[in-house]
Amino acid sequence: MKRLVRVVRWLVVSEIGVWRSLFLWITRRVPGMGPRAQAFSYSRQIAPILWAFIFVSLIELPVVHLLIPWDGVRLVVLIVSVWGLLWMVGMLASMKVFLHLLDEHGLRIRYGWGVDIRVPREAIETVRAKRGSARTKQTVGVEGTVADVAVMNQTRVEVVLREPTTIALPDGPRELTALHFYADDARAVVEAARADGLVT
Repeated sequence: MKRLVRVVRWLVVSEIGVWRSLFLWITRRVPGMGPRAQAFSYSRQIAPILWAFIFVSLIELPVVHLLIPWDGVRLVVLIVSVWGLLWMVGMLASMKVFLHLLDEHGLRIRYGWGVDIRVPREAIETVRAKRGSARTKQTVGVEGTVADVAVMNQTRVEVVLREPTTIALPDGPRELTALHFYADDARAVVEAARADGLVT
């Protein structure tokens, strides 16, 4: 029963996330983007794949309409296809609007609508460019006291903490000593952290 509740909750949250992301993308808003905030993208590698799926889905709509002779079945397939298309566009939109942020509070490491990890400014020892591979296949993987937020199994930025710090992750708080995450331009993240005085 608990598993069913978790699945239903995930479906509801995902559906809300899709529509919210589409709205934010259309209105060109980045949640959390204040006057001192700097934003960093992470969708460069995965966006072409999503666009390919979106393109195939667009082609599929008229083809399905022509191939299925039954009106009722055609309508159901059409509704499901449009919903799937919007879901993929919403996923892409979520990666365009929920960007990584560096602001007066520290770092916000994000992945779509579902991941928003806040790393307090005072907890950060250093930020450096470092290529790596995720230790698990999860969106947010934790091994020991190190968390990975990877895109296509890759990370490019390492955040080392001053001491073991409890950080709120999507699955609950964990004590961490470092976080690795993917950014399209890792050097820009590091340079911004230095210019901001976050690290020396």
